[in-house]
Amino acid sequence: MNTIKTAMLMALLMAIMVAMGGAFGGQSGATIMLIIAVAMNFFTYWFSDKMVLSAYGAREIGPQDAPELYHMVEDLAKRAELPMPKLCIINSNEPNAFATGRNPDHAAVAVTTGIMRALNYNELSGVIAHELSHVKHRDILISSIAATFATMISWAAQMAQWAAIFGSRSDDDDNGGLIGTLATIIIAPFAAMLIQMAISRSREYAADKSGGEICGNPNYLADALEKIEYYTMNSRPMEQATPATSHLFIINPLKNSGRTLMNLFSTHPLTEDRIARLREQAAERR
Repeated sequence: MNTIKTAMLMALLMAIMVAMGGAFGGQSGATIMLIIAVAMNFFTYWFSDKMVLSAYGAREIGPQDAPELYHMVEDLAKRAELPMPKLCIINSNEPNAFATGRNPDHAAVAVTTGIMRALNYNELSGVIAHELSHVKHRDILISSIAATFATMISWAAQMAQWAAIFGSRSDDDDNGGLIGTLATIIIAPFAAMLIQMAISRSREYAADKSGGEICGNPNYLADALEKIEYYTMNSRPMEQATPATSHLFIINPLKNSGRTLMNLFSTHPLTEDRIARLREQAAERR
């Protein structure tokens, strides 16, 4: 069900891009946006992992650098029936881990020095299992493409806004007029952002469930999420996080507690809901 939902949401994102091109530039504009969308998918597929690891200063390690961590990941990858991913460490106090890569054969898992200090062995194994689940189901690639789409749509809306201000088009143009311009500037970026966040949230729930199975005890991940949530809510938010990169964090890194409409703009479900599901999953295994 999550896979079908994700595919539909991704298709909707591309449709928004093409519709924006059509509203502002007619058939030629729609064609240009379609070409841009295909090019973005190609670029994201091949280069998103390298860009992310470089941006966070991730350093690849081998079994001699951190034997316990390396062998943990190796064992969990075998349980998940995955090739051993490239393993990287990020020198940061923020407790975080993420996976990246276009497919299981070209994947990387990165952990911060902060999360290695904050969690015990079992808790860290739960987090790593969650990230390996993302690798197995290609969630990171999906999230990266969705984020790229949303960014492109926002950029196009800003361009349309400046074009409207400087009168580059006429309101009685057959390509949509004022209504089409307003939809391009206001509605499309808003809808794209909501879709991007919905895709990310649905993949997080699936990765929690699968991760709980891979590590052997869903409570390991639940305990880890409790500790990381405590850090985020009772300390400063994770400094490296931005709305554009929040899907690369194990929980929502931006402070936003409570059940409000603002959760629609979060890349992660409420941590308390994730923990409750994991506890229930653990109880069912007994």
